[in-house]
Amino acid sequence: MCRLVSSVGAVSVVVMYLRESRRKNRDGSTVSYLQLAHNERNPETGVPVAKVVHSFGRAETVDREALARLVRSISRFLTPEQALVAASGAEVEVLDSRRLGGVYVLDGLWRRLGIGAAIRNVAEGRRLDGAATERVVFALVAQRALEPGSKLAGTRWVAERVAVSGIVGFSEDAAYRAMDFLLDALTEIASEVFASVAHLLNLDLDIVFVDTTSTYWESDTPDEVADLAAGTDADDGVVRPTESGTRAFGHSKDHRTDLPQVVIAMAVTRDGVPVRYWTFPGNTADTAIIRTIKDDLGGWNLRRLVWVADRGFASAANRAYLTRGGGHYIHAEKLRGTNAEAAAALARPGRYRTVAPNLRIKDLTVAPGGDGDGDGGMRAQRFVVCHNLDQGTRDAAVRDQLVTHLDTKIAGSDDWTPRRRDEFVGSLKATPGLKRYLRRTAGGLLRIDRAAVAREAHYDGKWLLRTSDTTMTGEDLAAAYKQLLHVERGWRDMKSSLGLRPVFHYREDRIRGHVQLCWLALLLIRVVENATDDTWRNTRHELDRMHQVTLASADGYVIHRTATTSGQKTILAALELEEPPRFLGFTPTTDD
Repeated sequence: MCRLVSSVGAVSVVVMYLRESRRKNRDGSTVSYLQLAHNERNPETGVPVAKVVHSFGRAETVDREALARLVRSISRFLTPEQALVAASGAEVEVLDSRRLGGVYVLDGLWRRLGIGAAIRNVAEGRRLDGAATERVVFALVAQRALEPGSKLAGTRWVAERVAVSGIVGFSEDAAYRAMDFLLDALTEIASEVFASVAHLLNLDLDIVFVDTTSTYWESDTPDEVADLAAGTDADDGVVRPTESGTRAFGHSKDHRTDLPQVVIAMAVTRDGVPVRYWTFPGNTADTAIIRTIKDDLGGWNLRRLVWVADRGFASAANRAYLTRGGGHYIHAEKLRGTNAEAAAALARPGRYRTVAPNLRIKDLTVAPGGDGDGDGGMRAQRFVVCHNLDQGTRDAAVRDQLVTHLDTKIAGSDDWTPRRRDEFVGSLKATPGLKRYLRRTAGGLLRIDRAAVAREAHYDGKWLLRTSDTTMTGEDLAAAYKQLLHVERGWRDMKSSLGLRPVFHYREDRIRGHVQLCWLALLLIRVVENATDDTWRNTRHELDRMHQVTLASADGYVIHRTATTSGQKTILAALELEEPPRFLGFTPTTDD
């Protein structure tokens, strides 16, 4: 029974309701009629009597669309809570409240970019339930982006905290089966996702940037590294790393050499959209990583692969391989230190020219043999000195603070014993930023090294690029290298916001499956950031305010969402997504 409440001021209240009346025919058949009625009290008996306001006719012939229009019209003046109160005369109980906004936006992009369709297609090709598998994978990816945690925590997250459409039977076992599927179908999924995203977003693929990082696993035991000799390339004799034995002790950018490491490489577009990732054992040589990535991307019809990375990959052997087949590199060089080529480039005469607000460059070529062709078959080296004025100001301010702090620490040190001065100098090993500005006189006294301060000032706000590309302008090179920040920010996002590390998986295949989830999550949030021109952190905070609420009264359950804020409307418009329905469902209470 549905009741409608009408009031005039505070004087009277009329409760109308939709009722079904039945009439029995002579032949024993029954005819039902739908009527809009309200009760009037008989002044003589005091018993309420139904009074029909309007008859809709026989139930089987009623225009139900007309009834639906009536309901929608009435709903304009009532909230779901008010409707339930009016219907039952009882208070409404809030049964459940779940975050909706973040999941809704990620799911909308997931579908729009064709990621869900790609996963369903690949899953069905392996005779799996494509729809169920895709929903579990999406839930795992959404968890990485919104509230990273373990797979066990993910089951509670899906069951209790968020509203994921179409999810059925999500469990820890289902999560691990989905990860196994992702690993098995990595190449197919990566290729389909790349093609779909590149087309729908019209990605600029003239340059793809590649960089690596390492991370660690909470285990004291590395995997058994497979026999890499089986993967030897007959053409160049370089061993390609296998996908087995991912965890191995090696160099760690996280300074955790005590734990097994894994190297992760990622390729991103100019816009910072990650299009592919790779995992390698922690002890894999840089040359093997470079060769594997270049070979894998060779079939993607990219116009140009430019390896943009820091000095860690700037060896002569790596540079030589990257230029084979028309490839190129852009490497950052260390300005401070003993790099003779970098020092020579900085010392070359030339004028800086402004190429962008707060950025000026000096473009030059250093030929080993003194001519443009180089010497001994070596090419001339092209360098670009970049100078960020604001960063220079910040560098100077930081150095001034360090020098002032050091000056305070050594004040009165002339009166110290030689042993105490030695101990003080030894303590600075943990703070090299201070030690570089300290010198000792011939007599062992402590002084600020003013010459070192002046040398450091020469590098304020500057970095040096080395490249093999002779066609890109200095402006393009500087802008290209700045895009590496997208990659580096991607690593930070994966390690912090997406929960890449630390990871407590012990099976090698689960490790790579975990990385794949992080990659897909990063792809989605980077698309969000590019479209909204805001950080994912800010966007997620705004979307978390949108909730799906389940209310209950004696007459049924209603599911609706909170009102859309102006910030949420802006986000949805930027992503070309419709607002979710305000009213999400109603289940009437049935009489047993």
